[in-house]
Amino acid sequence: MTYFDNATTHGHLVSFDIETVPDRELIPNHPKDKFPPQPITHRVVAISLVEAKIVRRADRTERYIVNCCRTGGRADWDEKRLLAGFWQYFANSHARVVTWNGKGFDLPVLRSRAMIHGISAAPWFTSGTRWESYTQRYSPDWHCDLMEQLSDYRSCASMSMEDVAVALGLPGKVGGHGSLVEEMIEQGGTDQVRAYCESDTLNLFAVYARWALLTGRTDADGYNASIESLVRCLEAERETRPHFGEFLDRWRSADRPMPMFLPAVEVISEMGPVITSGAVV
Repeated sequence: MTYFDNATTHGHLVSFDIETVPDRELIPNHPKDKFPPQPITHRVVAISLVEAKIVRRADRTERYIVNCCRTGGRADWDEKRLLAGFWQYFANSHARVVTWNGKGFDLPVLRSRAMIHGISAAPWFTSGTRWESYTQRYSPDWHCDLMEQLSDYRSCASMSMEDVAVALGLPGKVGGHGSLVEEMIEQGGTDQVRAYCESDTLNLFAVYARWALLTGRTDADGYNASIESLVRCLEAERETRPHFGEFLDRWRSADRPMPMFLPAVEVISEMGPVITSGAVV
């Protein structure tokens, strides 16, 4: 038996990211070049996600088969409608949640802004048990905040997702930067913000797959199958969603220490090298 034999059996994995702008009704004079320190003063303008089915094998390893990458609602939806749609989706999905600094930013924003608008987020607080739940900090099979995981719960310096993504050969930021979101929104670039947010979730999903390999939640074959499913999603929609094609092309052409797919692994034994897994072609 492994540690993961006791993991909660969520059926889906959702890696998501949000984009926000300062709520100018609450902080009208806040400098544009400063990040508002209070989560409740951030107005949500985009919520993007990559949704994947969690497939478990007999040996308890997982693989993550991507269903879609999308942004909630439409570009003309206001914050209240975006939040209502997100929390309704979350209530129905019972998903494992993956974020980057989600415990420090994304979820505090989504919860406090829902409170402003009188929207219930009850499943976030009522699901699971005392020790296994979305609100339990040390329960990454419910909410996996990758920034916390890679810093061992802030025992060492935290890294940015951009730094980790680039180190792994991923494109990193595509089509924008968080500091530019308010300006893009003011100029009518909501669709641009939504595309940028989706690109962040693509990085996030790929980083999670590599972390799952690191921690034994998946193996090389499972990792390759997960990445292959993401590539299929990007290829299928690159014509209608150009940022998908840009993300994929930059990923494929990156000068990185490891290829997109993991190569065959040699295990040295008394009988000599044995090939245990290979890349997905």
